[in-house]
Amino acid sequence: MADPHTLTLGYSPCPNDTFIFHALVHGAVPADGMRFTERLEDVETLNRLAAAAELDVTKISYGAAPGLLRDYVLLRSGGALGRGCGPLIVAREPMDRASLAGKRIAIPGRNTTANLLLRLFAPDAEPGIEVVYSDIMPAVERGEVDAGLIIHESRFTYPQHGLVKVADLGEWWEQTTGLPIPLGGIMARRSLGEDAIRGVDDAIRRSVEHAFAHPDESRAYVRAHAQEMDDAVAKQHIDLYVNRFSVDVEAEGERAIRELFRRAADAGLLDADHPAPFLDAA
Repeated sequence: MADPHTLTLGYSPCPNDTFIFHALVHGAVPADGMRFTERLEDVETLNRLAAAAELDVTKISYGAAPGLLRDYVLLRSGGALGRGCGPLIVAREPMDRASLAGKRIAIPGRNTTANLLLRLFAPDAEPGIEVVYSDIMPAVERGEVDAGLIIHESRFTYPQHGLVKVADLGEWWEQTTGLPIPLGGIMARRSLGEDAIRGVDDAIRRSVEHAFAHPDESRAYVRAHAQEMDDAVAKQHIDLYVNRFSVDVEAEGERAIRELFRRAADAGLLDADHPAPFLDAA
């Protein structure tokens, strides 16, 4: 029988996640007797693993969360919400919003928040072509697709590929809602029980706080998983995506998440009938 105190923990190899979870998986913060076995995958793979209920705790796209809420509950810590950090639509040549209709657009996954925002922004656009997020800009550059929906560090490097910004979906979201953009959250299996879920949430919060207090400790771990990304881009990535909402989503973050769910349900893109996303306050 598996050790009940060892939990599987899924997150991406992106700098914001490795920065956040370094202290937790390396035992640098107390975790109420729990240990974590990490599994690093791109976020769309994590969405699929969660859909199959294969992980105890995992990073997910907020765009996928409503479909997971029967088995999982959202945690308050460890996620990615903020301002000025949304996905971008890029292309080789300038184009406007209306001209996205009928275009071949590479997306980082059908269930990503980025794709959900694209569907809300340009409902007449063709269904996207799924491409691993790191391959989207080269695909646009080679002309294999007309445009690309980019996330993560790509927002810092797309000009190096000779690409231009068509739209900033985070900026559009902020202007239309006045709220921060909810990108990715952390979910825990409801079957763990409320006490264990709260313990996991507390442990992740301590890991984020430790990362902020000791940023150099995670540098080698971040670098090991950032592959070809240079240190300056990795730092930009962390500075943009890890913020106060990573410690706790706060009331404003909760409003943003619920507004995303509401707009998507109104557009027929997500199921409006799902359990409450968060545990009740203790």
